[in-house]
Amino acid sequence: MSKKRNRQPDKPEVEKQTEYYRLKSDAVNDLVTANEENSPEVPEEELRAYRSGPKMKVADWVKILFIKGWFAGAVCYFFFWGLGGFIPNLLDQLFITGLALGIVTDLLANPVLRFFEKTKGQNARWMMITRKTYSGLFLNILYGYLVLFLVFTLYNLINIEAIRLLSLPGDQVVLGVEPVLFGAFYLGFDLLLIKAKHMVSGMVHDATRKPV
Repeated sequence: MSKKRNRQPDKPEVEKQTEYYRLKSDAVNDLVTANEENSPEVPEEELRAYRSGPKMKVADWVKILFIKGWFAGAVCYFFFWGLGGFIPNLLDQLFITGLALGIVTDLLANPVLRFFEKTKGQNARWMMITRKTYSGLFLNILYGYLVLFLVFTLYNLINIEAIRLLSLPGDQVVLGVEPVLFGAFYLGFDLLLIKAKHMVSGMVHDATRKPV
């Protein structure tokens, strides 16, 4: 009895398998040699479909305002409130708080703003002092004292006017210092001063620009 011969696969089946493995090999080679030059450009709409993250987007300026106000409020909470029981003298409290505001702005708040930049220097317009040197730290401390002076002047004016309108005793405190409102006041004066800086810088630039 003769042995059965092994049935050879049909030619179309062989060609199909050969083409399949050739396509897989080409795909692997394309993946290995892929780079910025030979990769196809993907539309931005398709990229957004695969990006993770919350569906509700928050504008960059909202994040920046929150960061600046939050850091100012945190300084009020930890230094002005926190040291109030250990340092009863108001001037000493203000001195330490102003120092903390400048240091926190230079070493924490401004670096966080730079971290969120999509392009280098994009958020510099939201900073009064943009230097990243020891002189920048010193200037931020002086700036912290300036804004703190304006904030407490506003507190005093509000309390004086409230006492006058309500006919309260002269030593009555109507609006006390607390972190949230302190942060809002600090942010408001900070933005006004930065806006003034840009206006003066623009006027100086226009005045020194050579006529065409």
